[in-house]
Amino acid sequence: DCKWAAETNREAVATAVQRVAGMLQRSDQLDKVEQYRRREARKKASVEARLKAAIQSQLDGVRTGLSQLHNALGDVKDIQNSLADVSKDWRQSINTIENLKDVKDAVVQHSQLASAVENLKNIFSVPEIVADTQVLIEQAELLEAHRKLMDLECSRDDLMYEQYRMDSKNTHDMNLIRNYFGEVQGLSDDLAKQLWMVLQRAMGTVRRDPTMLVSVVRIIEREEKIDRRMLDRKKQTGFIPPGRPKSWKEKMFEVLEGTVTTRIEGSQSVTREADKMWMVRLLEITRKYVLDDLIVVKNLMVQCFPPHYNTFDRFFKLYHNAVSMRVQELAAEDLEANEIVSLLTWVLNTYKSEEMMGHPELLTEYDINLMDPLLPQEVVDELLSKYLQTFTSNITGWLRKALETDKKDWFKETEPEADQDGYYQTTLPAIVFQMFEQNLQVAAQINETFKEQVLKLCLKQMNSFLVRYREEAIAYKEDHLRDRQLPQCYVQYMIAIINNCHTFKESINSLKKKYFKSTEPTQNDAAIEKTLNDVAKDGCQFLLDEVFLDLEHHLNELLTRKWLTGTHAVDTICVTVEDYFNDFAKIKKPFNTEMTSEAHRRVVVEYIKAVMQKRITFKNADERREGADRMIKEAEQFKFLFRKLTAGEETDRLCDAIAAIAEVFKLTDPTLLYLEVSTLVSKYPDIREEHIVALLAMRGDASRDMKQMIMETLNQNKPTYAGITQPIFKDITVPTVTMTSMSSSMAATANKLLK
Repeated sequence: DCKWAAETNREAVATAVQRVAGMLQRSDQLDKVEQYRRREARKKASVEARLKAAIQSQLDGVRTGLSQLHNALGDVKDIQNSLADVSKDWRQSINTIENLKDVKDAVVQHSQLASAVENLKNIFSVPEIVADTQVLIEQAELLEAHRKLMDLECSRDDLMYEQYRMDSKNTHDMNLIRNYFGEVQGLSDDLAKQLWMVLQRAMGTVRRDPTMLVSVVRIIEREEKIDRRMLDRKKQTGFIPPGRPKSWKEKMFEVLEGTVTTRIEGSQSVTREADKMWMVRLLEITRKYVLDDLIVVKNLMVQCFPPHYNTFDRFFKLYHNAVSMRVQELAAEDLEANEIVSLLTWVLNTYKSEEMMGHPELLTEYDINLMDPLLPQEVVDELLSKYLQTFTSNITGWLRKALETDKKDWFKETEPEADQDGYYQTTLPAIVFQMFEQNLQVAAQINETFKEQVLKLCLKQMNSFLVRYREEAIAYKEDHLRDRQLPQCYVQYMIAIINNCHTFKESINSLKKKYFKSTEPTQNDAAIEKTLNDVAKDGCQFLLDEVFLDLEHHLNELLTRKWLTGTHAVDTICVTVEDYFNDFAKIKKPFNTEMTSEAHRRVVVEYIKAVMQKRITFKNADERREGADRMIKEAEQFKFLFRKLTAGEETDRLCDAIAAIAEVFKLTDPTLLYLEVSTLVSKYPDIREEHIVALLAMRGDASRDMKQMIMETLNQNKPTYAGITQPIFKDITVPTVTMTSMSSSMAATANKLLK
């Protein structure tokens, strides 16, 4: 302790020195030393005063505690003395109590006789009271009838209780009393029937005569009190009157539950056989009944029951449970797809909405979210699965039927309808997507997840449908080729098929944007896109095939002797192509643009094919010049035509291939032939050796040595044509006869060189 005190003093001195040093850092502060000393003295006095007050307070508390402990010790001694006195008195009174047995028996007998005297009036007038009570029950004077019934039961119960106290084993006297009051139990049962009848009609009664319902509740409350009193007496004495406990309150709730259940079950007024919309009607009737009844309960019936009944909560749960049982029964039936959707929409959305349990008047009384769901999740999942199966089957049939109907239109003698922009179309896309839209709107009423499931299923079925659509378009083309006169509007309907692909794409994107939250592509997107493109490309190809079937005769005239002397083959080709493309203008972009480009390429390729087929071999320079000039002129005709069809877009490269070949023919100096051919190859690197051989053969004046030299040089400096966006010579084959004769000629030349 001394060490601690010394240490404390040292710390105090150090602290004081530090404080003084802080206050006297400047010379001008020395003048204030006296002021600092007085201030520190005041602080010290204040701290000492507070310390004294705290110590005094603790001492007062200790003094008070000691005083209370002293008083408690005295009280304990007094209690101990009192208990000793009580124990002494109790031992002395045991003998006295045993001597009072006769008095006790006399008291019991006196009580029994007093009860008999008290109920003497009722005992003699039991038949009369029973008759009066029966009349009151029949007249619906329930409160008065119950008062008389209570009097009768009270007389009977008191007599039986006194008899039980006197001699509980005397069954003869007990039966005598019970038989004398035998009709009382019948009255009780009749009154109960009247009470249950009023409760069964509670919804109407509370509107028409709420006092009747209040009377019923008062009677039941009285009986509940009597039941509790009798049960308490049974615990003490072992006696309980006949018919007790009546448990009318419990029975009342059972009746109300049955009333609610009957009201819900009785709402079905129509069947599927009588009305296809029976499910919608049934659910609407149920909604109206439940909402109207609960509003009545809130505004009227709650006032007829004691607050501790929690009347609204009880009725709310009764209606919820009754509706739950009913919808589970409906879910167990063999429902059709539209009925499943109606039921699930009602259960998952309508039930909790403002139109029913979420009504503003009910929200203030109860939170519907605290209730169990109407249908267990496994039942909901089962119904959704069943709907998807049915929907899959139905939509497959609908799509097949829609396609069959559309196919019939393809063979009509009238052109298909055009949209507001003049593009041919059929009603198939509108029918298909109206069908999808309707089902998605229905699915959206259930929940977001199910809506997306239905959308994915629609896209999956759409993919299968488009595959069939393509097959039918191919079959349509093949039917036409068997007799090109039929169908009369083949071209127009093939255009409509192509345009439908564009409409399908737009409609699919619209559906996904409207009904699919995620921007991620679905697993069917790529397949649908590919199939639609294939259908459109097939259609464009079929139409071009139709064009070139008409051009076949005129294409065969190109690069022949007849052509050299003068024909109108190219004029006819241009007129025919332009005529067809007047119809093709009703093909939507980008298909019409692609089709024009393909037609352009194909015309040029067919023209060059005619060159490669060596239909003519020029005999002299004049023929070569004349033929080259004609080729250049016809290339210009093709340029003009396709500029017109493509609205001025660049079309020169393809047609320039014809002009470049013409320059090879037009050249008058054979020694420069290699340069001209090299220029041709540099412009069109996809040209092959056999093409050059054919051109030189058609020119007719190239010597074998010249041909050999040109080919060898070109092979050594052959350019690559990888990456050419529009190859021309790639798909052009040279007839075998030309190549065989040329190969033999080259072999002979090689033999000469070796010799």
